[in-house]
Amino acid sequence: MKLILGSGSPRRREILAQVGIVPFEIRTPNVDETPLKKELPLEYCRRIAEKKIQALELADEEIAICADTTVALGRKILGKPIDRAEADRFLSSLSGRRHKVITCVAVKKQNKIKTKEVVSRVKMRVLSPQEKEIYLDTGDWQGKAGGYGIQGLASSFIPWIGGSYT
Repeated sequence: MKLILGSGSPRRREILAQVGIVPFEIRTPNVDETPLKKELPLEYCRRIAEKKIQALELADEEIAICADTTVALGRKILGKPIDRAEADRFLSSLSGRRHKVITCVAVKKQNKIKTKEVVSRVKMRVLSPQEKEIYLDTGDWQGKAGGYGIQGLASSFIPWIGGSYT
C-alpha cells in the first residue's frame, strides 16, 4: 500500500513523522471550506474532511488520509483567518475563554471512507493587546483554525487542554 497524504499542511506531515510514517506522496485537495448556513462545528469539520478525501483519485494500491481542524466557540466556527484583522478578531473572541478544537480524520481505501473525530477542550488565557500584536506580527496565525496553533508560538496562551494535544 502507498500512503497518500491529502494535505499541504506542514503540521500534518510532522504529526505523521512523529509516529514514523512518511507518505509516499502528498496531494493537496482543493475544496470549498465555507460553512453551510446553521452548520454546527462538528458536522462542518466532518463534512470538510470527507470532501477533501473524496476529492482525491486513488489507484487500487493507494490509501489516503485527510484531516480538517476547526475551532468552535459555542456554535460559532472559527476557521482559518483570511487576513490579520480576522485573526485579531478570533484571538480577541477566544481570549480568556474556553473553546473546543475539533479535528476530523478521513481515511479512504478504494471507495471506502472512514472518519473519526476528536474534540479537545481548550482554555486560552486573557491576552493583552500587546501580546496579540506581537503574535500577529509573527504570521504564525496564518493557515491555522482559530488563528493559532497550540504546538507553536501560541502555546504560551494555553494554560490547560483537555483532550488531544495534536
